[in-house]
Amino acid sequence: MNVKQPTDDELRFIAAEYNLDLSDADLASFQGLIAASLPAYQRIHELTEPKLEVKYPRTAGYRPQPEDNLLNAWYYKTSIKGTPSGPLSGKRIVIKDNVCVAGVPMMNGTSALEGYVPDVDATVVTRILDAGGEIVGKAECESLCFSGGSHTNENGPIRNPYNPAHTTGGSSAGSAALVANGEVDMAIGGDQGGSVRIPACWCGIYGMKPTHGLVPYTGAFPIEITIDHLGPMANSTADCALLLEAIAGKDGGLDPRQYDVKTAAYTKALTGDVKGLKIGVVEEGFGRANSEADVDASVRAAGQRFEQLGAKVTSVSIPMHLDGQAIWTGIATEGAAMLMIKGNSMGTNWKGYYTTSLLDVFARGRITRANDLSETTKMVFLLGQYMQDKYHGRFYAKAQNLSRSLKAAYDKAFEDFDLLLMPTLPMKATPIPAPDCSREEYVQRALEMLANTSPFDVTGQPAMSVPCGMSQGLPIGMMLVGRDYDESTIFRASHAFETSVDWKTI
Repeated sequence: MNVKQPTDDELRFIAAEYNLDLSDADLASFQGLIAASLPAYQRIHELTEPKLEVKYPRTAGYRPQPEDNLLNAWYYKTSIKGTPSGPLSGKRIVIKDNVCVAGVPMMNGTSALEGYVPDVDATVVTRILDAGGEIVGKAECESLCFSGGSHTNENGPIRNPYNPAHTTGGSSAGSAALVANGEVDMAIGGDQGGSVRIPACWCGIYGMKPTHGLVPYTGAFPIEITIDHLGPMANSTADCALLLEAIAGKDGGLDPRQYDVKTAAYTKALTGDVKGLKIGVVEEGFGRANSEADVDASVRAAGQRFEQLGAKVTSVSIPMHLDGQAIWTGIATEGAAMLMIKGNSMGTNWKGYYTTSLLDVFARGRITRANDLSETTKMVFLLGQYMQDKYHGRFYAKAQNLSRSLKAAYDKAFEDFDLLLMPTLPMKATPIPAPDCSREEYVQRALEMLANTSPFDVTGQPAMSVPCGMSQGLPIGMMLVGRDYDESTIFRASHAFETSVDWKTI
């Protein structure tokens, strides 16, 4: 590649974007100054950049035929085996398709990335293989992961194992469906507004959004650095805790999301005992405008179950919880527009590892195939860019400041409680929208369920969806929220509930 000198017309266009008036003499002067800097860019191109290590052999695998992919949850199947022994030995693990696995195609649910094959393994991939796990493929996810439904994927909707006409929830849709259907033991999901917990809830599995930064995001496709999370999904609390043990921890400065990381032996928390644990039932998590009575009732009954097990369960009011989704919207919309879209998935102004091959391919794809992007993505970049242009980032900045107040409100409750409890989602899994549905229905089905999950992406506190009942043939989930880096207490409570009752019968 030869780094080219800009044309006069290209500079005039950029100057106009910045409201800069340039005379012909100014233009000639700047052309000379720019020419003096271009050799540095040419030299950067010539130098070899460091790459994340690819330690284990593999083949690309294959895209399964429809008859072998009835839920449309697989993107690619493969078999990558790690070290011969380790804590994950014998476990079959699927990776959400927004996470790089070297040599295996990655689409992130959008045609803008179709054909891209990563040249690096994400840190979580290497850690799974180092722990003896087998990576058996990539799971379909929502288009650019910006949907809590499972209908925006370019390859078609991912279907719920309990009722294929209903959504699995998203964006880690395929991950949840494959775990729930018994096709894999564990999965990696991503969570920016609830995307681990939403499909875990609607598919009746366990899904943990860890403390922000606990699990390295290195090598995964970002949406917004301050709300990006990766986390484990599994059919049991024990497997969820085991996978988190393998993937959590510092990443040597490669991930800007990490600060003061604290890990623990999470599987040691699985005692089955919650005696003396103080659990606060957050009243503002119930009775939302779209709450279903059977969901609220099931989650309240789960709280009573904890009381029977010896925990102290009382009601708590956190009024600011009702503003959590609004604060999330200000951060996620403008942040995603600037980083994921305008920043071509990587952006600038952070230290760490940049997946340059992903950046370049996505930039070309999102520019040439903009009309093919999902309706949720289009809304995000239209609204996000408008808010930046009209209000110059003021609302994004204020939302980030308000996130501190929101976290303080939860932390205040944690002075009296060890855990907070509420419904993961206000309703059961919804029907998958028809292919010819209106844009309004399409977007509604993607974003209508975020009220309880999205606030904890903003605050970064750990939160887990735990299945707690069935109604009309569909699972219901409760969400347990803990203090920063106190995943162990969440796992302790989840395990005690899980082993005390068959959630499918209540």
